[in-house]
Amino acid sequence: VHPGPHGQDDDVKEIKDGDKVIGYVYPTAPEGDPEATEVENATAEDEASMAVYEEKITGTDVTFGMTPIPSGTFLFGSPNDEEDRGSDEGPQVEVQVSPFWMGTHEVTWAEYHLYQFRLDIEARRAGNTESAPQDAWADAVSRPTPPYVPMDFGMGVEGYPAICMTQLAAKQYCKWLSMKTGRFYRLPTEAEWEYACRAGTTTAYSFGDDMDELEEYAWYFDNADDAYQLVGKKKPNPWGLFDMHGNVAEWVLDGHDRAFRSTLEGDAAVNPVRWPDEMYPRVVRGGSWDSDPEDLRSAARMRSKSGWKVQDPNFPKSIWYHTDARFVGFRVVRPLVEPSPQERARYWEADLEEVLEIQARQRLGNR
Repeated sequence: VHPGPHGQDDDVKEIKDGDKVIGYVYPTAPEGDPEATEVENATAEDEASMAVYEEKITGTDVTFGMTPIPSGTFLFGSPNDEEDRGSDEGPQVEVQVSPFWMGTHEVTWAEYHLYQFRLDIEARRAGNTESAPQDAWADAVSRPTPPYVPMDFGMGVEGYPAICMTQLAAKQYCKWLSMKTGRFYRLPTEAEWEYACRAGTTTAYSFGDDMDELEEYAWYFDNADDAYQLVGKKKPNPWGLFDMHGNVAEWVLDGHDRAFRSTLEGDAAVNPVRWPDEMYPRVVRGGSWDSDPEDLRSAARMRSKSGWKVQDPNFPKSIWYHTDARFVGFRVVRPLVEPSPQERARYWEADLEEVLEIQARQRLGNR
């Protein structure tokens, strides 16, 4: 119903149309930022002291791993002579990336369901967990309306990657996670994603150019049995990241723009991001369980489509779900140097096109 907090209630309340939940009224977040929870190795004074750490989501038993990615430069895109190269993968250009942590695995249903179904709030209401100081901020973050069908589509939940969310839903999850932990999480930029996927390599895949080795590193059309698979069951890339090739494709922050890389020189080539200025297309990376081998290459790109919402029965279509994108998920990153509070909002909030769609839904009563 609303992409941000509103109202003065001290708890999240449902808005219903008959028996159907169509949105929520959120409390107002406190001033300032939540205090960071204590997690071993989650803080670093500089790049050299960054280490792998495991984050436990406040008030739950759900954990996820974060892997440090060193700063560096790399050739963004594919060379002209790479086999199966897509026409939108060039020109290949050198860019610089600052250090960050990246999710060791794709975000799983165990993580996403806490946010999607307000399981953290329900556990507190039931007296199963105690309130934490961070909850006041996290409860003010917008959450998806209930899906009309289970979004795993029978492929499995426990240990499997979350799928079918829009880019806005993934960004809002990152905001919620940031409030729950007191640490800044967001989606990766496309440059960060490819840099982490390549892990210092210049070959078509992070393990080399031999497509016959793909079976050891990735789930894709030939071996996935028409469904996503448990995270972390294939070999990791050289920097310790699992499923960067295949399993589910992953949202990044960027809009799809064929001309963008041609502009990347000088300061523009440092931590580049092509902020979206229209709803479609936006970029997902990595290929999926439903992809052919060539679409899992480190430089391969996929564009989002309005057709990813064909089965959505809502009118207008939901801002939260891509019901036909059963192959799309995401993973989170956390930069070593956090942006200012003003800059952070850009990584989380709805952009102009999303705001216009949300306003259209509100005018039509969200039905």
